[in-house]
Amino acid sequence: MTEQREASEDAVMTRIGQAVILLHAGDREEARNRLGEIWSELGEGGDLLHRCTLAHYMADAQDDPADELAWDLRALSAAEGIADGPPARPQPDHAVRVFYPSLHLNLAADYAKLRRPEAARAHLARARAATGALADDGYGNGVRAAIARLERRLDAEPDGRARPFPEQGP
Repeated sequence: MTEQREASEDAVMTRIGQAVILLHAGDREEARNRLGEIWSELGEGGDLLHRCTLAHYMADAQDDPADELAWDLRALSAAEGIADGPPARPQPDHAVRVFYPSLHLNLAADYAKLRRPEAARAHLARARAATGALADDGYGNGVRAAIARLERRLDAEPDGRARPFPEQGP
């Protein structure tokens, strides 16, 4: 029974990964459609790791910054659920903490796009505070560099409001 559950969970992550491949190949609409189908199947009680991962990528597939923000907030909520509650399967605390710098960076970028610099700076501070969980590798260094780029961008604006910019986070 446990093996059957693990196989089905892997199948969900595989399907999410396939949609992400479409997203990275430029087929945002099909990626959104597939991720939306998986989201509907997961439902409110679905596995939090799946919900976090899916919402993170669904945010990247959005055309409207407000929709992107809504999905990034769902991703953060799911990550907090993993950290705070008893997960459906054991999750090492470190595995969840590694999500936070990127999740907060994405929220900061969303708020900057929406011309909400105070909220952007608040999430940048949370992202920077969480970077201790990141390894000194390509991913960790990339997240830290993206945080620094967005900080510079916000600081460079005379009124503290970032202009629209290309995607910042991983």
